Amino acid sequence: MELKRWLEHGVEAFEAWTRSYEEYAVHPAMEVAEEPCAEAFAELTGRLRGSYPFFHPCYAGQMLKPPHPAAVAAHLAAMLVNSNNHALDGGPATSAMEEEAVGQLAAMVRLETPLGHLTSNGTVANLEGLFVARESHPGRSVAVSSEAHYTHARMCHLLGVQVRTVPVDAGGRMDVAALEQLLASGDVGTVVATAGTTALGAVDPVHRIVTLARRYGARVHVDAAYGGFFTLLAEDPLMDEATAEALRAVGQSDSVVIDPHKHGLQPYGCGAVLFADPTVARFYRHDSPYTYFTSARPHLGEISLECSRSGAAAAALWLTLRLLPLTRQGLGGVLAAGRRAALRWAGLIDGSPHLEIYQRPELDILTYYPRTEPAALSRVGAASQEVMRRGMEAKENPVFLSVARVGADAFARRHPHVVRDGEDTHILRSVLMKPESELYVDRLHRRVAELARPAE
Repeated sequence: MELKRWLEHGVEAFEAWTRSYEEYAVHPAMEVAEEPCAEAFAELTGRLRGSYPFFHPCYAGQMLKPPHPAAVAAHLAAMLVNSNNHALDGGPATSAMEEEAVGQLAAMVRLETPLGHLTSNGTVANLEGLFVARESHPGRSVAVSSEAHYTHARMCHLLGVQVRTVPVDAGGRMDVAALEQLLASGDVGTVVATAGTTALGAVDPVHRIVTLARRYGARVHVDAAYGGFFTLLAEDPLMDEATAEALRAVGQSDSVVIDPHKHGLQPYGCGAVLFADPTVARFYRHDSPYTYFTSARPHLGEISLECSRSGAAAAALWLTLRLLPLTRQGLGGVLAAGRRAALRWAGLIDGSPHLEIYQRPELDILTYYPRTEPAALSRVGAASQEVMRRGMEAKENPVFLSVARVGADAFARRHPHVVRDGEDTHILRSVLMKPESELYVDRLHRRVAELARPAE
């Protein structure tokens, strides 16, 4: 779709709506002269060019991708209205859109009668999941894997909840045997399973974790901020069966976090938290003497820790899901292209004399490193950093990658032949979440292999 045209339609629709009300004069304090406005805007757009090219397939670094043009147009159209989805009188139209979009997210992960809402980001969404976990099992700890996102430990510290760290297996997934030993102590009230770790894209065995947690009376919170939309590919023949089984089990948990501003093609910030049991709304109960009077229906602010929250995020997600529904053929097709790109690049690296796979991709995150002589952690780390630096600083044919720090033990479990001459090292990491990566991956590989080739 042509972004400029739909942005204009959004502005025109807003102006037509304003004309349906009595004309009024804009206060002179709001007026800005054309010349300084043009000068300041030119400076703004110039400074924005200092960003990395997240829109281009040559950017294969962090978890950043451009929002869909439909989401941008809808976001602008709703932003002009400036609705607030805290209370229905602040955002009657966008609150309804949020409820519809959240219902679709819940259906995607097979939650039947959920309570949920959008949030400003995944951190706040996880905070809410852990808040409800604390209220449901007061005084009990939260178990997270050593590969879980750091936000869980930070949010537990904020909530005054003790964290128990569970080791991971050779694939970076939560070690279920170690988890059972921890659960047997009776101290753990909630287990956080991760569907798509941020470093490796590993998917914890959610199906096994849920079974264990139920046996020991613990809740399960699934952090699917990154991998939640991959439930659309659970039946894909290219998906590993263990990963597919884990993704199919996401809806068996007590709460789920999904970030539409990652694979949902949304602008920042747009997270979501979903609860299987709608009665957890009791933990949010509060009183406000000046809101919640316009409708007997529940207001979104009554089931949220956040107060003011932009309705534009809901409008953008709602429109996007109308155009790219949560099906294998809809949004699933976008995710499938990135995943095929990761698998193809892994195959290309297998045949490269200059690069080696660190861990095979489960989703669309690829981890790898330059081959060095001798093969030692210190050399691998230095070479990885150098490839990233040279690729980003190149005037011609740049490529934008990222690195991940991995411990020596984790590296040795995957590549015991590499000499351990340090406690950790850095490896290259590419997030192939843009579907255009599929058409560009051969060129990416050639360029990165060229950068990794030892100087003669």
